[in-house]
Amino acid sequence: MLLAVLPHPALASKLPAETVVLTVDGAIDGDAPRDFTIADLEALGLVELRTTTPWHDNEMLFEGVPMARLMEAVGARGDTVVGAALNNYLIDIPIADFETFGVLLAFKANGEYMGVRDKGPLFVIYPFDRFPDIRNELYYSRSIWQLRRLTVK
Repeated sequence: MLLAVLPHPALASKLPAETVVLTVDGAIDGDAPRDFTIADLEALGLVELRTTTPWHDNEMLFEGVPMARLMEAVGARGDTVVGAALNNYLIDIPIADFETFGVLLAFKANGEYMGVRDKGPLFVIYPFDRFPDIRNELYYSRSIWQLRRLTVK
């Protein structure tokens, strides 16, 4: 008799350290795509962002890397990134948003790494509570979850 051993949903978000969770390509230094693991992203320096979102019932504490810092790390030479999700959702995000609003590339929510079921492993988060004027569909659409690729243009 064969038994399938499936990870508990809470454990499914624990990725092996060497798992690539993000590829950044396009107009970046060296022009070759750059792959990042969670550990690579953590090495860029973590920040916290506490905010409410339209997708959560309560205020959330997100942890991750500022998108501006990630763009600096790859030497981004454009004014827009195209975010691609695991489900092939695509969205253009102005790089200016990253500095203007302090946009976060989150991989933890309330102290836990986010799995796919929790909109992870990567979720672009805007500080909606700090900037009430961005509580609208335009900025909600830029808050891409299950992010897998950023293409700098």
